[in-house]
Amino acid sequence: MSGNLILILGDQLSPELSSLRQGDRMADRVLMAEVMAEATYVAHHKKKIAFVFSAMRHFAQDLRDDGWRVDYVALDDPGNTGTLRGEVERALASGGIDRVLVTEPGEWRLLDEMSRWPGTDLIADDRFIADRHGFVRWAEERKTLRMEHFYRLMRRKTGLLMEGDQPAGGRWNFDADNRKPPAPDMEVPAPPRFAPDEVTQAVLDLVAKRFPENFGTLEPFGFAVTRADAEAALDHFIEHALPHFGAYQDAMVGGQPFLFHAVVSPYLNAGLLDPLEICRRVETAWQGGWVPLNSAEGFIRQIIGWREFVRAIYWWKMPGYERSNVLDASRPLPWFYWSGQTDMACVSACVNQTRDEAYAHHIQRLMVTGNFALLAGVDPHALHEWYLAVYADAYEWVELPNTVGMSQYADGGLLASKPYVASGAYIDRMSDYCGSCRFKVKAKSGPDACPFNLLYWDFIARHRTRLAGNPRMGQMVATWDRFSPDRQQQVRREAGAFLATLDQ
Repeated sequence: MSGNLILILGDQLSPELSSLRQGDRMADRVLMAEVMAEATYVAHHKKKIAFVFSAMRHFAQDLRDDGWRVDYVALDDPGNTGTLRGEVERALASGGIDRVLVTEPGEWRLLDEMSRWPGTDLIADDRFIADRHGFVRWAEERKTLRMEHFYRLMRRKTGLLMEGDQPAGGRWNFDADNRKPPAPDMEVPAPPRFAPDEVTQAVLDLVAKRFPENFGTLEPFGFAVTRADAEAALDHFIEHALPHFGAYQDAMVGGQPFLFHAVVSPYLNAGLLDPLEICRRVETAWQGGWVPLNSAEGFIRQIIGWREFVRAIYWWKMPGYERSNVLDASRPLPWFYWSGQTDMACVSACVNQTRDEAYAHHIQRLMVTGNFALLAGVDPHALHEWYLAVYADAYEWVELPNTVGMSQYADGGLLASKPYVASGAYIDRMSDYCGSCRFKVKAKSGPDACPFNLLYWDFIARHRTRLAGNPRMGQMVATWDRFSPDRQQQVRREAGAFLATLDQ
């Protein structure tokens, strides 16, 4: 009896996947494969590889338990071709296959490749809320794109936090309530960690053997790798951390990598959790009175607003978006992004945390490692490849727009209304990093001056012409212009001296 071959990718671990819904358990076969091409197109964090492979193996067993015939190719299986196409061709050679069914991959490079595979049907991925083709029509009718406008459409479409046609609480956005600095006596609930079972341990052994030089520590490993455990992690967040998530979502504390964040993005982006279901759970917690509205709204905005928005931007602007660089930034990525060895306490803390956890929250990414790269003029493509490699939740559709557009302003303002640059004062206000730093955050010049202070004004000076016309940056340009010539020369000289050390 002939049937179809259903290829499932490592970020498509959803039982309601569109290709599975079109399949037939009696006639079709499922193919899942760990291949070197996907494991090495960037130098992925060891924990990221282990998480994806283990989650794939567990999902394959779930499908078998549900009555599917599953062919699973492990990385170290004899005959592994090393590529997805090679594994599909090997399956086709065994005979009895009419067509190949694949839910559209989330990355342009794979979609471009698969669109040329013979006998292959690409099926739309309907696990997202926004239609990416409809987004293009919406976007091209607007003079400027702003996530807030898109977010309101998503609120109305889903009905989340809505009272009729109006937002709950009379406001669409409670971000102004969500910027509290860390409190010295905060009690922080650690997210649950899940002990590796035999399947995960076998994967950990494989990763240790095959990827010994990759960035990051492999153990201890505590990610959820099953749907049940991912849901348990979500339950823990809603009960213990969500009530305080809103107020402290921008805070940073040394030795507290998670604070009140959910740390479910790896599960969401791999398909173990459903975005709309997550948001409804959070809405229910608010309706039940045990979560404040600012926390519920802030979390839901990240998923149905920002996550959906950046995905739509990605598909609209690819290919080519990955090479955006309107500021002509060309500096190589400093080595301390890999080693963590820098006197800047904030950067060191975020890189070392990333090394150990394959995780950093959005402010650590945007306002520390991203902010420094933007101020220093680092090549945005190099930074993009770093972010794509080092975080367990990073897939190009979500990571690339966040890096190129939001973090590095390399698209010239398509995604963000201003460059997200800040001096050391912001980091000092929102974290406790500065107290242990070799540099002095209050110092504006001299050998002890915080590099973020010097580089901030140097960035304004370098891009003065462009920034002067930006409504949100014009005041900073005017402030720079009021500096005395001697002060301007000192800032540029000392910033240049610091930047020179990055090239050594």
